[in-house]
This record gives sequence, structure tokens and C-alpha cells, in this order.
Amino acid sequence: MNKAPALVAFVAFIALMAMGRAAFAAGPVAPSAPSAPSTSSSLEQQALSFVQGHLGSDLPGRVEVTAGPLDARLRLAPCQQVQAYLTPNTRLWGKTRVGLRCTQGATLWNVYLPVTVKVWGKALVMTQALPAGQVLAAADVREAEVDLAEEASPALTDASALTGRVLARSVSAGQGVRQATLKARQWFAAGDTVRIRAVGDGYAVAGSGEAVTAGIEGQPARVRTESGRLVTGVAVAEHQLELAL
Repeated sequence: MNKAPALVAFVAFIALMAMGRAAFAAGPVAPSAPSAPSTSSSLEQQALSFVQGHLGSDLPGRVEVTAGPLDARLRLAPCQQVQAYLTPNTRLWGKTRVGLRCTQGATLWNVYLPVTVKVWGKALVMTQALPAGQVLAAADVREAEVDLAEEASPALTDASALTGRVLARSVSAGQGVRQATLKARQWFAAGDTVRIRAVGDGYAVAGSGEAVTAGIEGQPARVRTESGRLVTGVAVAEHQLELAL
């Protein structure tokens, strides 16, 4: 059997993994806006306008944005130009913050204003209170409108996929069902053959290897590739590891 094509493909896979690098770019910045005086209400309004202008059009539901209040202990000097901005890697989702800095004034200053982004959409909630360790049945959940951005853990929407899953913590009636609500599944054990999928910007490369650690759903796991290289990715499905390039 000619192994040359497979060898060439995997060499390309390793080369593409080596190309991956983390990006660290400055967050969005709004044009400076006049602000006189720099009152809490005017800064809150500027932060709201900034956030609303930077929210993506692909959010999965109805969006509500609230800002502030600014720390009442702050005494900001008058400022002719205030600029709103996001720090690198800030996500406009749930509880977050917007930076506001004075770019033109006798005394320059920089403050952060708390902002909450709520995204309302259909997801699953509990029909009754249940303890940790309970095995779920279809009747234990129903669909309702929830704030999808309330927690970092994703809200779940597929009731059929929950049957037989085990609760990781106790829940109350009406509480949203999140990924973190359920006990994580073990997708593979150390020594198992694992399919590796490396994902980059606009491309994906596949290979295989042997698991060095157990693969727990959504958690990092290590796999040794056929060339002997150790890679770390996230266990995403049965005998599948995904890593970002």
C-alpha cells in the first residue's frame, strides 16, 4: 500500500499547526466626541452608543444594553473630547466594560464603565427543581425565552440531546439549562486512537494520534501525533480532538 499521500498530508498538517499564532490586537476605538461637562449620564450615554454601534448583526436574539453607573466617588475634570474604546479581547456579551478616556482637557483621565449586554432568545429551562446527580428526562425541561448572555456557559436548545444526561449541580424550576449545568462526558481515554482536527482562519486539517490524557468534554487534552509530536486541544466529541491554529 502506498503511504506517500498520507505522509505528505500529515506533514502538511504539522506545518500548518506550526503556523498558528495568537493574535493580540487593540480593541475598537470610537472617534472622540465632545463632552462638556463630563457627567455620569453623558458618559453612560456615550458608552451605550459605542456598544450599540459595535454589536454584531448576527446575535441570536433580541438585544438589550445597559450602562453604568460610574463610580460615585470619581471626580472627573472637565474634558473637551472623550473617546470610548474596548480593551483587547473584550467581548460585548453579558457583563463587560467600556473604556472612556479624556483626550483633550487640562487634566487627562481614563475610566471604565460597567456595561451589561443581554441577548434574549429561546432556550431550555427546568420544569422542576432537581438535585445534582439526577438523570434528566425529556419532561424535565421546556422551552422559554432566556438571557443567553447571562452566563459564559452556552445555553442549550435541543431537548432530545439532554435525555440521559446527568446534572452536575442542583437546579431550580425555571432555571436555564447551560452546558455547565450538565456533567461533562468523557470522549476518550488515555491510549485511545483520536482523530485530530486543526482549525485555522478559513481552513481545517485532519490527522490522528494516540491520547496521552483522558478527553473530558470541553476540556484540554493531550494527544501524541503519528510523528511523535505532542499537541494540546479540546475534546469535542467521541474520539475527536480539536485545536486552533
